Amino acid sequence: MATEESEIIIEVKHLSRSFGKKEALKDVTLQVPKGQVFGLVGENGAGKTTLIQHLMGAYKAKMGSVRVFGIDPVYDPTAVLSRIGYLSEDRDLPGWMRVGELMRYMKAFYPKWDDTYAARLRDEFSLDERAKIRNLSRGEKAKLGLLVAQAHRPELLLLDEPSSGLDAVARLDILAAVVKSVAEEGRTVLFSSHLLDEVERVADHVGMIHEGRLVVDMSMEALKETHHKYVVRWQTPQPAIPELPGVLHAAGDGKEWRILCEGSGQRFHQAVFATAGEIVEAGVPTLEQIFIARVTG
Repeated sequence: MATEESEIIIEVKHLSRSFGKKEALKDVTLQVPKGQVFGLVGENGAGKTTLIQHLMGAYKAKMGSVRVFGIDPVYDPTAVLSRIGYLSEDRDLPGWMRVGELMRYMKAFYPKWDDTYAARLRDEFSLDERAKIRNLSRGEKAKLGLLVAQAHRPELLLLDEPSSGLDAVARLDILAAVVKSVAEEGRTVLFSSHLLDEVERVADHVGMIHEGRLVVDMSMEALKETHHKYVVRWQTPQPAIPELPGVLHAAGDGKEWRILCEGSGQRFHQAVFATAGEIVEAGVPTLEQIFIARVTG
């Protein structure tokens, strides 16, 4: 969570949302301070897009509250949307337009549109302004979408699965552009993805959402400091692992078990020693490993 001194850009309190019998969001509370890259991770259908649609003012909060720049986006959408850049996985761009035509068209909606910055992004993304959008590759369309989302220099970027369906090179280009944008402009970014390796590369803070509920909300640094993975070996076969502190997931049989746990590494070592076990490997789990452990057990 943000410190009291930080300017809060996004504040969601106890937000719940249902569509018929399906609970899309369940009592979600989070804050995103200025200048932070907040990675929102979860499976497809976990509730990430529903949350972003609330931030955009497309859905009114029926239970709980949503504030962006301290404003309810439903009641004053102009004040909020004028300060936001948005890119979704749909990348719904008019195929009949050319790249340059779209740039000129979008400029009309944003008084703060920066022609020089837009041209720089176009060149960095190797986009031909004469090219028809329908003829662009998926990666080129994603870059064009990111260009028009950033060219008015928004204070907040909302990226909803921005690299979904792209090849590895295009994905890296998108991530590099996001990192550069934050470094140069000090923008705040909410980056939603089910591709956890992407979020791990760019996020300062991670929110893990599972079946509509926020199950983790902490800095990337704290997440890595408090989660550990081990291979533990016992002299005699174990039908199940002994009682050990902080275990989130364990897999194995017989004498050797792979364990992912949360909490004090020293305390875990002491507990293993007390059970006559031996830690033969130790390391830091990936974000994906932590997510799987927390949602599957």
